[in-house]
Amino acid sequence: MSSSEASSARRPEGTPDARRPDGSPDAHTSADTPDAAGRPVRRDARRNREKLIATAQAAFAAADGPVALEAIARQAGVGIGTLYRHFPTRESLVDAVYAAELDAVAASVPALLEQHPADVALRAWMGRYASFVATKRGMMDTLRAGFATGRIAPPSRERVTATIAGFLDRGAAQGTLRADVDAADVTTMLVGVFFAIASNSPQGQTDRLLDLICDALAPRGGRNP
Repeated sequence: MSSSEASSARRPEGTPDARRPDGSPDAHTSADTPDAAGRPVRRDARRNREKLIATAQAAFAAADGPVALEAIARQAGVGIGTLYRHFPTRESLVDAVYAAELDAVAASVPALLEQHPADVALRAWMGRYASFVATKRGMMDTLRAGFATGRIAPPSRERVTATIAGFLDRGAAQGTLRADVDAADVTTMLVGVFFAIASNSPQGQTDRLLDLICDALAPRGGRNP
């Protein structure tokens, strides 16, 4: 092995030779967005992280039970060590998948509020959120345990609560939703519905429970006509 090959083999993931043959920095390998700890994340490391999340999304959706992390790493084309560098625990990977999926669910909010009164928009959004959770059978046990212990998704839960608060504020102004409701309480009810229902429960049961939540949010004396 040549000296250059040996040097390359010793470099950890995300730190390839940062210079071109002419000595100038290689833009492809330059530091990019900082990670959660404030450390710079290089582009190849970021790509591996994104690939692992995308692979895990597909694997969790297709599985009927827990998915082996080794299988996710293999399907993503990386080593298990790379997976653990990005996601030291199963909970951290599940939380990353949950947050990524939540981005898509949250993106539907402006259009829903533009097209419908706030109460109708909130019920439609809850249905989309329920559908997203229902497709993640392979991570449900981890999500349940993580939410129960607080190890998973405090920021993601805060995002759900903030989204619900937006619906409630709009609904209070329109007279279609109660003005005296704490959004965090609605989040608790919503998460409770998702995690209390078995994976093989009929869709009708989820719909009925979501309708009950929305009925509880109607202005006292009934919904406005």
